[in-house]
Amino acid sequence: MKAFYSLLLVFVLLTSCRVSKDFKRPDTQTPRQFRNDQPADSSLATLPHLRDFFANPLLQALIDTALTSNNDLRIAIKNIEYAQTTLKQVKLNYLPDLNAQLQVSRNRTARNSFAGLGNEAFIGTLNVSDFSLNMGLNWEIDLWGRVRRQKEQALSDLLQNEAIKRGVQTRLVADVASGFYNLLMLDEQLKIAVHSQELSDSTVRITNIQYRVGEATQLAIQQAKAQLEATKQLIPQIQQSIIQQENALSLLCGQYAKAILRQAHTGPEFTINPKGGYEVSLLAARPDIHAAEYALRSANARLGIAQTALYPRLLITAQSGLTSFQASNWLSVPGSFFWNIAGGLTQPIFQRRQLKTQVEQARIDQERAAITFQQAVLTGYMEVSNALVANQKLEEQIQSATNRRQALEEGIGSTELLFKNGMANYLEIITAQSNYLQSRLAVTQLEREKASATIELYRALGGGWR
Repeated sequence: MKAFYSLLLVFVLLTSCRVSKDFKRPDTQTPRQFRNDQPADSSLATLPHLRDFFANPLLQALIDTALTSNNDLRIAIKNIEYAQTTLKQVKLNYLPDLNAQLQVSRNRTARNSFAGLGNEAFIGTLNVSDFSLNMGLNWEIDLWGRVRRQKEQALSDLLQNEAIKRGVQTRLVADVASGFYNLLMLDEQLKIAVHSQELSDSTVRITNIQYRVGEATQLAIQQAKAQLEATKQLIPQIQQSIIQQENALSLLCGQYAKAILRQAHTGPEFTINPKGGYEVSLLAARPDIHAAEYALRSANARLGIAQTALYPRLLITAQSGLTSFQASNWLSVPGSFFWNIAGGLTQPIFQRRQLKTQVEQARIDQERAAITFQQAVLTGYMEVSNALVANQKLEEQIQSATNRRQALEEGIGSTELLFKNGMANYLEIITAQSNYLQSRLAVTQLEREKASATIELYRALGGGWR
């Protein structure tokens, strides 16, 4: 027993040995600032929280509903709960397995067998009973840090699922906000289409009057009516888009399709500077980059687990309890008491290359996870850069489109006056009305894209999840 305990002590001391490398975060060598961005502003080193970013209270309420009821998010939460149970189990891998057993058996031996002759000689019967109550212990000593790597993997998987959940939240908020502002844009376009229908209807009436007094032709009436029908066709198209967008938002909120309460907000919609000046370090807050890093940590731990399988395993077993071939003295102590303890060291020799293959595959998985992490950083950098340039260039486009709309608005007033006085033909008034309609629709579309670009910049920088 002294030799056994000495050997056990030696192997316990070996538990601090490591056969695999600890995780080291890859150096991504990110640039000092984003492309299309101005030098970093220290005041923009952090993002406003989600609750502070959106100013529209109706949108905030819609986001709250989505964060509570969205089914994709609920699935992500269940994945976290699943990973938590795995971590709880792995934390106990340092402890031994302990099993209790109660067993009663009865067997009859052959009279002419050696066991039968012995039974008749010593206990006077061929029927032998066995009553046993015992507890068994199995304990694998963690010599090479396998259990530690298992715990590291389980924790990394849990943190990865939490990061994925934040990513789902960030994308969900962005989709809900973009859909909300798309609805506002469609509402505005519907108003523009209705107003344009009124203008076209007025043109048809004036053309009919001119036709009756001989100042217009039948072709002019036909062209005016065609313009009116084109405008009227636009209205149901927009109404269809409104209903479909409401249905999409209802789905994001985990609800059956219904109308969405909305109203334009007076004042700034967002508390963020879309012109830039953000530090590249904000990329570290992106959930997808967190998830990729934790996936790499998990892959590194799996490689360590595979490497430890190549080394010896020390298993200690022990058993103790009460046993007897007669029920009457089954529980008598110490006569029925027994115990045994054993220790064994197992070294894999030939496993048909399975263990080596597992190590090689685990290393490939680790390298693949490292590439995925680097790609996540590159993608994040690109998305921020795209959002910055979108905000900058859309601002310029909106300014030009607004100037064009103002010019056409002034021109259509003059054209209508000339048309009523017979100084402009039907083609001029139809062209003016059509251009004015398209310019107003274009401005609302660009404003909607500008709102989406601002939301995308906020999401690309991490989404304000702290």
